[in-house]
Amino acid sequence: MNSETSFASGKTAPERNANHAATAPAYFSAYDLHSYYGESYIVQGVSFNVHEGEILALLGRNGAGKTSTLRTIARLASPALVKGELWLDHQSLHDKRAHEAAIAGVGLVPEDRRIISGLTVEENLELAQIVEPKGWSIERLYELFPRLGERRKQEGTTLSGGEQQMLAIARALARDIKLLLLDEPYEGLAPVIVQEIEKTLHLIREQGMTTIIVEQNAIAALEISDRAVILDTGAVVFDGTAAQVLENDALRQEYLAI
Repeated sequence: MNSETSFASGKTAPERNANHAATAPAYFSAYDLHSYYGESYIVQGVSFNVHEGEILALLGRNGAGKTSTLRTIARLASPALVKGELWLDHQSLHDKRAHEAAIAGVGLVPEDRRIISGLTVEENLELAQIVEPKGWSIERLYELFPRLGERRKQEGTTLSGGEQQMLAIARALARDIKLLLLDEPYEGLAPVIVQEIEKTLHLIREQGMTTIIVEQNAIAALEISDRAVILDTGAVVFDGTAAQVLENDALRQEYLAI
């Protein structure tokens, strides 16, 4: 693997992205992403676009490269992006580190939620707003998640799994983000909590938030999404509407095993 990063320049990503939708320019674009864990080639030329206000489901079997693609977009150090471009609201992300991408408007809610031990619910939210730009006010977040308001003085790591997921999403929204990345938001949650998270995502979309969701429960993700991208062994094998996936039994069986 060549460890030297290779990025094209001079054009905006939508001009080169073969997977762009025809209806409008993209708000977020991933173009020809290639990412590695050490020598392991994981993300293999992934390209797709998301329009402003859309929810896109990023799907695939276990090991397809979904989380790795999400981590690449968030500009985490691992996997390492060695080629490709990322654009958000006309700003490049591929030349940024994770904290710079966060300032540019990327908010990642990781699978393990990363609630900070020893801090209350409110302190977790306040910590997210220490550095500008700030997003939703804490009181507005409590309106979105009343359970968090009820437990504002409770240590975050003592919450139930569903409440921790709410806190993780609220913490992301406490920043002024343009792109919300959700990694397995339904994992391990009871169906009633999944429904609550789904309602939250609908409310977030109504506020114009652009979202990419990685979720093993593909049907649940598709039912709240506008569009879907399916990955197989680190490459895009489908890019279209969520309805197309829901209506295509053969596609779901081949790539999602459902």
